[in-house]
Amino acid sequence: MEYDNYLMNSYSYCENGWIFLHIEGNPYERGFQHGYYLSKEIANVFKNLSQITFLITGKNIEFFMEAAHRIFVPGIDSEYMEELRGIKEGTQAAGGGIPFDALLVMNGYIELIYYWWPSVKSDYTGPGKNKTGGCSAFIATGKATLDHGIVMGHNTWWDFFLAQYFYVILDIKPATGYRIMMQCIPGFIHSMSDFFITGAGIIGTATTINGFSKYKEGGSPEFSRVRKAKQYAATIDDWTMIMEKGNNGGIANSWLLGDTNTNEIACFELGLEYSSLNKLKNGYFSGFNEAEDPRIRNLECENTEYNDIRGNGARRVRWKQLMDMNYGSIDTEKGFQMLSDHYDIYLHINKPSNRTICGHSDSDPFEFTGLTGDKPFNPGGAMDGMVVSSALAKDFSFWGRYGRSCCEPFYVDAFLQEHPQWEWQREFLRDRISQPWTFFKGWNKEQ
Repeated sequence: MEYDNYLMNSYSYCENGWIFLHIEGNPYERGFQHGYYLSKEIANVFKNLSQITFLITGKNIEFFMEAAHRIFVPGIDSEYMEELRGIKEGTQAAGGGIPFDALLVMNGYIELIYYWWPSVKSDYTGPGKNKTGGCSAFIATGKATLDHGIVMGHNTWWDFFLAQYFYVILDIKPATGYRIMMQCIPGFIHSMSDFFITGAGIIGTATTINGFSKYKEGGSPEFSRVRKAKQYAATIDDWTMIMEKGNNGGIANSWLLGDTNTNEIACFELGLEYSSLNKLKNGYFSGFNEAEDPRIRNLECENTEYNDIRGNGARRVRWKQLMDMNYGSIDTEKGFQMLSDHYDIYLHINKPSNRTICGHSDSDPFEFTGLTGDKPFNPGGAMDGMVVSSALAKDFSFWGRYGRSCCEPFYVDAFLQEHPQWEWQREFLRDRISQPWTFFKGWNKEQ
């Protein structure tokens, strides 16, 4: 076969809704492998994003492809430009094909549509507004956990039209730097969900910071910086320094990081002008889409819900309750349970909503939040569950659940029959039936 040399040592398999993909080599080789194996999936993601982007912005995808090339390319490391070129040519070799700038749009989609576009929208129409973030996460260590190592968990929230594509477990063995295993979307060189482990012993996840209103065109796009940090950071401090260099404010996050060599954990919040890094060897941090740093929360964000238990503040309070209740016994099983939690701190009942750790925007009427809340019954919310511990990370492995952490399915026909206002999204939505918690291990297929 013409491409045997490029595909050597790479492989892919499907399990419980996931696609596991192992790639390795120099930037072009691993990109080619990625594009070749996932050519159909990449094309499908881009097709759907192209159509829905026009519906939610009024601008066609070519507009955003031009913008992505102009604002992203100068700040992307040459290594990742080459990897993206490999993905493009891998899709062509598989009988498909996708433009290079389409891959830029895909990898930078959230930054482009929800950070850059609001910052320039007034040039075309009225003022823009950044979308409210999603995701629930925790990291604990020392006296907080059963074995005194690190335990970390995360579930991905977003509109289903995008979040439903986070079904790839990508295992990358680069020619230089540390190995990475992460959850991602087909065609992405970073995670974006964000959940990862590295050969340096660094593990991490993130929740976006709600209402972040600062963005600076230029610098390095977030997807390039975060991939570089995963591949080259040997310590938590290295990781934060890489992320801060060339920071443009794209996808402001509360990063929960752990060093499995020392069992130290950290919360790293990165805005544009402000950042903060806090570390612990005993205790926990949680992620709930609000900044803990008062400077970021008050000076760089709008419509913060930090103290509002009708919004993200509910999860801030609920995480503290869950972590305190389980303090000293937190392990992966507890992680599964906590990510599935449906207790509504505002109503004081078990009822899934946008206020619960396992978010259910699609069943939430948002009757309590007024104009600051999401649209009633918005098809979105938590779409998965991911858990790892120090012991698992050292063996380059973790647990993932395809579908909601709580196991509740989503059926398109039933949802749209009850909520016909979302009929315009029918062609972009997919049924999603939760699968069992699935164990993934990297390194070599034979091991």
